[in-house]
Amino acid sequence: MDTDLLLTVGIVLTVLSVPSLLSAWVENRAPRTGAIMAVTALGMISAALIYSPGGYAFEQVPGVVLKTVMRLFD
Repeated sequence: MDTDLLLTVGIVLTVLSVPSLLSAWVENRAPRTGAIMAVTALGMISAALIYSPGGYAFEQVPGVVLKTVMRLFD
């Protein structure tokens, strides 16, 4: 799997896990789904950072995400 894709999917999963975690917290229930999503997302982001040849600078992340999304529509 491409490291740019891993990073992008990891970021999207991180963003999607936040409402699930907050909902579980407000309703006083175990945040199973949100926690699984968050752990998976952090694993994907970590793998992308480790396996990318040059790594990613913080300034590169928006461009990488945009490039990955644009590849989806090509």
